[in-house]
Amino acid sequence: MTPIRVLIADDQVMVRQGFTVLLNAEPGIEVIGQAVDGLDAVAQVAELAPDVVLMDVRMPRLGGIEATRQLTEPAGATVKVLVLVLTTFDLDEYVYEALRAGASGFLLKDASAAELAQAVRVVAAGDALLAPNITKRLIAEFSRVTSSPRTPLKDRVGDLTERETEVLGLIAQGLSNGEIAERLVVAEQTVKSHVGRILVKLGLRDRTQAAVFAYETGLIRPAGY
Repeated sequence: MTPIRVLIADDQVMVRQGFTVLLNAEPGIEVIGQAVDGLDAVAQVAELAPDVVLMDVRMPRLGGIEATRQLTEPAGATVKVLVLVLTTFDLDEYVYEALRAGASGFLLKDASAAELAQAVRVVAAGDALLAPNITKRLIAEFSRVTSSPRTPLKDRVGDLTERETEVLGLIAQGLSNGEIAERLVVAEQTVKSHVGRILVKLGLRDRTQAAVFAYETGLIRPAGY
């Protein structure tokens, strides 16, 4: 099996080296480069073509959020970005903007080696880090402060069938394909097909972006709103 190729972007040498040691010890994962900041990360992605970038938020010259946006906006971009947040105190300020910028998920820097490796595998598979309850809470919390659904985005929902719209709503609630299949009483492969069509029709990268889309269009509203 071809290993998942990872680039680590962090301005702290010890963090880069520590994550490199941890991930290289995991089967099926290979760290192919280290970047000292966002500009370096963008340049190395172009040169090395990693599958996943572990991206710190606070870095000199170019921060992780803008670097994420530059890496994920180009049409046909395939790299997945997993944003690293230093502490839980950073969450409110950074994580939702990182998800909107194109990140496939986020992880606290104090995560265990097993959690880090699992996060890389999940993001590389295109499933995105929607499972943690905190991710869903963040999306819901930040969507509360948006003034109204964005009209251009809301119009795009009309491209979906009724079942696809239903599946999108369940994705936004953080349900896995298996859980959605159980809820709708259909085969899991059928759900996978729906998810694939949703992403193609809406021009979205993964399930995390689908969840953000669902909240921002008003398809899903946070409790109490």
